[in-house]
Amino acid sequence: MHYNHSVTDEYEQYEDQFNPLHTDRQARRKRKPRLTHTPKKAVHEIVDELADETAELEGGFNTTYQPSRYEEGWLLNSLRPFYELHFIHDVLALVKGGKEASVYRCAAILDNGNAEPLLAAKVYRPRMFRQLRNDGLYREGRGVLSAEGHEVIERDRRTHRALKKKTAFGSQVAHTSWLMYEFTTLQQLYEAGAAVPRPVSASENAILMTYYGDEQIAAPILHQVRLEADELAPLFTEVLRNVEIMLQHGLIHGDLSAYNILYWEGAITLIDFPQVTGCHSNSNAYMILQRDIERICQYFAGQGLERDPATIMNYLWKHYVERRPQDVEADLSVLLAEDEG
Repeated sequence: MHYNHSVTDEYEQYEDQFNPLHTDRQARRKRKPRLTHTPKKAVHEIVDELADETAELEGGFNTTYQPSRYEEGWLLNSLRPFYELHFIHDVLALVKGGKEASVYRCAAILDNGNAEPLLAAKVYRPRMFRQLRNDGLYREGRGVLSAEGHEVIERDRRTHRALKKKTAFGSQVAHTSWLMYEFTTLQQLYEAGAAVPRPVSASENAILMTYYGDEQIAAPILHQVRLEADELAPLFTEVLRNVEIMLQHGLIHGDLSAYNILYWEGAITLIDFPQVTGCHSNSNAYMILQRDIERICQYFAGQGLERDPATIMNYLWKHYVERRPQDVEADLSVLLAEDEG
């Protein structure tokens, strides 16, 4: 079996971050001299040891889905809190893989407030495998969220210093904040009536939410769907309704496109909110919202529905950013009706 040497380097770097000899003077003094040379372990030996360690933690959490050895440890540890809290009893399949996160179809426990037999678990990949895309663009104006979803106060100097220096602890804080922004945004938007998954629970590394699809196949993204002619206008209006709800709460999706919208049984659901940003607190808000609108208009134009992104952008910015949402009297549907005429 062939292993990528870059993975070996990442394991070594990750282990090196937590070496107490770098920060603990007493640990260095107590260190005993090496008497013999110990050969460096091969990648497969490291992976085998990690798998053996996590096997002891698995306990009764045996899953139908069989993850790879690289995936097994972090997947089961990430989903274990949902198993222990009796939200799920099995992981059935991987439905979407990605560099930043993967989504799994899970069997829900119906007597714990779940009305549906299936739930989706979005599991963020370990830091050594994750590559966040220019997240600084979206973090502007955002506070730092704790694992409980509360903003880290400014006087917490240790946390903010770790973030600034990008230490191992700082990286974990940033990772947790990124995940919790997605979870708390889902909570806020779901309660506001937006077409987003219902957030069920969150762990240190995963979010459990509504699953869209059936036991055989997950809902496809809008990009993969060819819409019927009579679906175009209603679904486009529905997308903009959700954009308006976000703006009413001072939020911009930040990565809205046909790749982040699910389609199932004639309805759409917006997903992927970790990069959500404030329309009043981010100096790049206009550009970010404009890009969202242009991408949506581009998709629907390719389906046969032409809409002017500049007109829509001008309306949204004036009514939800330059003016307070409670002062808005006009309805976007009026603008769309005029555009159709």
